[in-house]
Amino acid sequence: MSVTASQVHGAVQTLTQSSDTLFLLLGAIMVFLMHAGFAFLEVGTVRHKNQVNALVKILADFGISALAYFFIGYWVAYGANFFADAQTLSQGNGYELVKFFFLLTFAAAIPAIVSGGIAERARFYPVLIATFFTVGLVYPVFEGMIWNGNFGLQAWFENQFGFGFHDFAGSVVVHGVGGWIALVAVIFLGMRKGRIRAGKHTNFAPSNIPFLALGAWILCVGWFGFNVMSAQTLNGISGLVAMNSLMAMVGGIVAALLAGKNDPGFIHNGPLAGLVAVCAGSDLMHPIGALVTGSIAGALFVYLFTYLQNKTKIDDVLGVWPLHGVCGAWGGIAAGIFGQSTLGGLGGVSVAVQVLGTLAGITVALVGALIVYGLIDKLSGLRLSEEDEFNGADLAIHKISATNED
Repeated sequence: MSVTASQVHGAVQTLTQSSDTLFLLLGAIMVFLMHAGFAFLEVGTVRHKNQVNALVKILADFGISALAYFFIGYWVAYGANFFADAQTLSQGNGYELVKFFFLLTFAAAIPAIVSGGIAERARFYPVLIATFFTVGLVYPVFEGMIWNGNFGLQAWFENQFGFGFHDFAGSVVVHGVGGWIALVAVIFLGMRKGRIRAGKHTNFAPSNIPFLALGAWILCVGWFGFNVMSAQTLNGISGLVAMNSLMAMVGGIVAALLAGKNDPGFIHNGPLAGLVAVCAGSDLMHPIGALVTGSIAGALFVYLFTYLQNKTKIDDVLGVWPLHGVCGAWGGIAAGIFGQSTLGGLGGVSVAVQVLGTLAGITVALVGALIVYGLIDKLSGLRLSEEDEFNGADLAIHKISATNED
């Protein structure tokens, strides 16, 4: 029995589609696992009386994020919906469905980022309502502008500067937007009770360093799915992305080690700062450029977090604004700098566009968050009562503590 050329072509196409679907599914699972990292990072940082709340928030936020992104957000960003029969949806081995899952894990990172900033004093259901609108509307607006060409921003950049805004894996689109949204939420909530004593700032020590470290490790491992699998096809996979992610992570570790003076909290957040910053240009930079990018991000996090905690009234519990907001913005700009061929990068990127695109992301995040959190704060309030905050979110909201001792 002879095999025709069309049969061979069809078999190859089927194999390619199924391989790409499996590749992206594994990426989605790796990024989904990162949400456990967010949870344990927060559990290890907050005080014991707020540990249950940290765990519940991350999982509840994911559930609300999935609904918001399925019914609204994905349509806003990509003009696609799932109101077709299952046979239609499953065409091409269901690649488009797995693509949704992968991009959902990115979208759900927004409330996971915010959660760390607003910990220990936020009301539960008002925050879930904010999650619905930030994931359903605010985040997808900028996501669609950058990754789908919506509203003509990318076309304008290309016409004016010759290049579009480059953000391969979301330094600005995901982390920057999430971090700047978190800043607004943190400011609305105000400082935790007891932070100012005798006119001086008092910092609450992390409750569980092993949990904090576990969260950081889970995030570091998952990040290789976040970055490498942003190629979305096996054909597009790049060892350069993996290498640059590794070097930026290492740069963040070493910078935080030196700047943070051996503090375990800083050392475990340093690699995360480096990984946030390299997302945008991980497919363009030379590994040495990625190392420098991650090192600057690690130092930025240490110095900014220290300044916020000791000199301002911005009570960002996990330092998510410096880690994701500032390091994400730095990553967007760094892609324009270290992506240049003169610095060993692959080229095809403009520093001016990277600055303007980063500012656009910050603007969308700030305006969207001001509307969402401002309205919720006005209508229902965002903060726990003083008594509930004193007792802890675990007992006040969930009626149980993390450790029930006889």
